[in-house]
Order: sequence, then C-alpha cells, then structure tokens
Amino acid sequence: MRDVAIIGVGHTRFGRASKTSLELFAEATLRAVDDAGVSLKDIEALFQGAALTGFEEGQVMSAAFSAAELNLGPIPATRYEGACASASVAIRDAAQWVASGEFELVLAGGVEKALLMGTPLATRTFAMACHAPTEGPAGLTFPGVFAMAARRYAQTYGLPLETLREQMAHVSIKNHRHGALNPLAQFYKKMADLKVEDVINSRMVADPLTLLDCCPFSDGAAALVLCSAELARAYTDEPIYVLGTGQASGTALARMGDLTKPLSRITSARMAFKRARLTPGDIDMVEVHDCFSIAELIALESMGFFAWGEAAEATAAGETEIDGKLPVNMSGGLIGKGHPIGATGASQVYWVVKQMRGDSPKGNQIDPVPEYGMTDTLGGDFGTLCHLILGRAKRSS
Repeated sequence: MRDVAIIGVGHTRFGRASKTSLELFAEATLRAVDDAGVSLKDIEALFQGAALTGFEEGQVMSAAFSAAELNLGPIPATRYEGACASASVAIRDAAQWVASGEFELVLAGGVEKALLMGTPLATRTFAMACHAPTEGPAGLTFPGVFAMAARRYAQTYGLPLETLREQMAHVSIKNHRHGALNPLAQFYKKMADLKVEDVINSRMVADPLTLLDCCPFSDGAAALVLCSAELARAYTDEPIYVLGTGQASGTALARMGDLTKPLSRITSARMAFKRARLTPGDIDMVEVHDCFSIAELIALESMGFFAWGEAAEATAAGETEIDGKLPVNMSGGLIGKGHPIGATGASQVYWVVKQMRGDSPKGNQIDPVPEYGMTDTLGGDFGTLCHLILGRAKRSS
C-alpha cells in the first residue's frame, strides 16, 4: 500500500445556505481543486459523504449528480452514508483506493442541508441513526442519548451532576470562543465570551444538557483532493500525509455495556494509531465530534488522551485550550463551527490541514505548527466511528 497525501482543501461557510447541495459541494470542490493546483479533468473518482439528502431536497445519488455538476465525466462517484461520520468514511475509503494503486488523484468530501428541513423533521431524520426497533419506540433522540451518557459519567466517577455541568460548560465556552474567530463557522463573531452560568442557564434540552451544550443544525460542504505521495510534490511543497485510519461499528444502546466507554470508538482509534505507528502522546491537536459537550469528554477518554474519568476536570483546568496539553477543536468544533452532518468529517480534516500549514484563523492557530493531528467522527449513537491521523511527514519505515 502506498503513502497518500492531501494536496488541496476547500470549505464553504457553515450556517444557513441559499445554494443547493450540488452547488455547495461544487463550491467546496472548486476551492479544493484551486488550492491543489490540479484540473478537474485530473480527478479519477469522487467519494462523497451525504447523509440525509433524500429528506432535504428529495435528492439521492448526490455523488453522481455532483460529478455531473462539476463536469467530471463518467468517473466512479459514490455516496457514503454513515450518519454524522459519512464524510470521514468517504475520505478513509478514498485514501485506501489511492493507497492500493487503483487511482492516482481523487476527490473526497461531504455536503448537507439540514436547515432546509426545519427542526422537527431534522430531529426526526437525525434520530433514524438510532436503533429503530428498540430506541425509536422509546422516543430517543440524540440529546436524550447524550443526556443519559452525561448522567452515567457523573454516576460512574462520583461527580455531583452540578459539578459535571460546570465542567461540561467549559467545552462549550472553548469551542464557541474559537468558532467566533473562524470566518467559515456558523457562529462567527458570536458568543465569544460565554461564562459557565450562560451555558448552564440556557434553555434545557435534555437534562442535564442545555441548548449551549448542543451543536446546531447546519448547511455546508467541504472537499479534499488526495493523491499518491509520489505525485504530491508535483503540486505542492507542503503535502499533508494520511498516516493512519480507523473505522468501527457499534450496536444498539440496549446491548452496550457503558455509554461512556463505547467499544466502537475505542476500536477505531486504536486501529488508526496502530496503522500510523503513533500513540496518543504523539498527537499535537485533535478535532473531535463534540455534538454535545459531554461527547467531547467521552471522545478524549476513549481515544486515550486522558484516563477514564479525567477529561472533564482536565478540560475545566484548561488542558484542551490552545496553549494546553492537547488543543481540541480549535476550529470551533461542531458546537461553535456548525454541523452539516454529511460534511463534518471533511471539515475536521480541512481544519487539521490548515493547522499543519500554519494557516488557521488568527487566534486559532497552534504554535508551534502541529506535526501530527487527528480527527474523530461519530455517526449515530456510537454506530459508526471513524478516525484519521494526519502528519507533515510520511510514515517512518
């Protein structure tokens, strides 16, 4: 298997978009192609994450029509659906196809227009990524799932619920602060100075999660150009290499032993570390799936960055800040940047690449420039997990 590099990235503004999904993805693609310095005619295959386009615009087969919109010709174009992890799974497959030698240069990314559905329909369709036979009849939606996870976390580690609520609030405060500095974020120039009491006293959604513990519905797209490492230097002096990937699947919540220790996330992260020949201690920054504030804490522990039960206190102590032990979600994360579900994984990779190029927005750029970065994307209630590890240098032999 060959080494694979990312040579171009593109990203639309997240939030409410007047453009169609095809137009949004085309916008992100054209930016990625321009960034890479390649021609559209050089693209040999398209890998696109898009979770709910059939409900949003009545449009399935969005990848095929995106290829047509971009005049890419009759190349293979595949839509991936892994709920919120759709784009990450698409990128992982794209990297593997290039690594195998089947393709030299491909396009991968994702798109979504969740705001078009409105809150009731969006909530209903998002919940379809829960286990329909057992969780649907119980009325579970994702806020309910992660509210249960928060309560389990507090109970497991002997935390008063109010203490955990205060610690979780620091996730929202941090991510909104960085989202407010990100010109492509849904909450750009908004909520930069939240306080703990602001988060705790915002509208209750699912006890103990309030509105500011939750990410928003969003529209948007992001795209990447990937190629073989041998080809990358022909286009750029600073390729970012895909060092390791992981993917795992979960089960119904009724069969899970502990919501705070999801086996799918643990397995996927360990797979990525093994293939990259790295450990959590090697990673300089991470973009994790903070669909809810508690989700960021669970992710950091499951990936091995903090011991079980320590991420909440570490976050409150500033260890995940830009100058902390491990900067987390310097883009704003899902909470501050937005969450167009089919595009989120590609957005995470976009911002890791920007960090490694030293090209993040002022106030969000980590210093020194990270050598290794990682993304964590969650689909459903731990049903699909995908991890990608990127580096500024190819894997050591």
